[in-house]
Amino acid sequence: MTVTDIAHDIADLSLADSGQRRIEWAAREMPVVKLIQERFREERPLEGQRIAACLHVTSETANLMLALKEGGAEVRLCASNPLSTQDDVAAALVANHGISVFAIHGEDTETYYKHINQALDGRPTMTMDDGADLVATIHGERQDLIEGLRGGSEETTTGVIRLRSLAQQGKLMYPVIAVNDADTKHLFDNRYGTGQSTLDGITRATNILWAGKTVLIAGYGWCGRGVAMRAKGMGAQVIVSEIDPIRALEALMDGNRVMTTADAVPQADVIITVTGDIHAIGRTHIPLLKDNVVLSNSGHFNVEIDIPALEEASNGSRELRQNVVAYDMKDGRTVNLLAEGRLINLAAAEGHPSAVMDLSFADQALAAEYLSGNEASDLSNDVHTLPRELDAEVARLKLHSIGIDIDTPTDEQQKYLGSWEMGT
Repeated sequence: MTVTDIAHDIADLSLADSGQRRIEWAAREMPVVKLIQERFREERPLEGQRIAACLHVTSETANLMLALKEGGAEVRLCASNPLSTQDDVAAALVANHGISVFAIHGEDTETYYKHINQALDGRPTMTMDDGADLVATIHGERQDLIEGLRGGSEETTTGVIRLRSLAQQGKLMYPVIAVNDADTKHLFDNRYGTGQSTLDGITRATNILWAGKTVLIAGYGWCGRGVAMRAKGMGAQVIVSEIDPIRALEALMDGNRVMTTADAVPQADVIITVTGDIHAIGRTHIPLLKDNVVLSNSGHFNVEIDIPALEEASNGSRELRQNVVAYDMKDGRTVNLLAEGRLINLAAAEGHPSAVMDLSFADQALAAEYLSGNEASDLSNDVHTLPRELDAEVARLKLHSIGIDIDTPTDEQQKYLGSWEMGT
């Protein structure tokens, strides 16, 4: 099969060599995906499956795609964010590995959805989502595909929220595994991955000194926890705003200042939204923003900052440096928006480190294997958790790959844990 036989729409096939080097570099830090890929090569558990994947097209994702292909799946990949695509990686997947990719860095909205539909044109038996745009498109425009779908998986908090909403309305038409809810995903990817890569993206875009800055973090889920931890580690003074009283209390006890967004905004030098909701920084907050504030988002969609309201309140904007647009406000202030309000860690940096994506993508690979098996055939049309034993297997493989052994409970301990009679 030649490249011309592989359905694709990418920026430049000549970038393939660069992309291949990037894929190989990421693989060094992804031993769990490698172990799964080696087993998949022998067992071929995905034989006959067609997977449509809407994920960030990065070197880490490429290693997942290679594992799925080794498992026997036919894969079509499109981007889950227009600014996260690594064009050289897309080229390598097409030219070197025969995988269909539909993604171009900086693509407009029309092209973004065209690519989603091209991924779905392969008539998938499974979907693999990062933000639930595949599922939304299938339920809205491509319901002809429902009958052939065994199930899907979802990578993000934002996507799981959308899917649960769909399921609660009784409108979810096939089962989906919430990979995001696996402990080996959100406890590590969301906390350590988002924490490190968010600060990396802001630093690359602005070159600010974090020490001494007042940083407002809107949202204290696992991503917010991670960002707060890393910002404090860099010497920043952290304020957290929340709508959930339990998370707000936790943020306080973790040593952060907690207040309403309206009270925090006038104090903040840097604002980072990680809520998964719309207009965390909204129309009422814009007049309160500090002069020369840095506004950024690390939630999945570019709706957390009310950009239309920001534009209305300004006399215009100008690009100061790559990924930094300054809005000249009508009252004389300047507001600096990073990366068009899109995911700062992917738009201005390289996303999560490969080592943490190793866990998340191992979960995705095992979710696909689970959905392809007979035991998943009775799953209801709902949002399901990844089976606990698969979650634990990913952690076990990770520990094994770095040479760490842990204890196994004795028979006596197992009996004690399983008994109600044994007490003091």
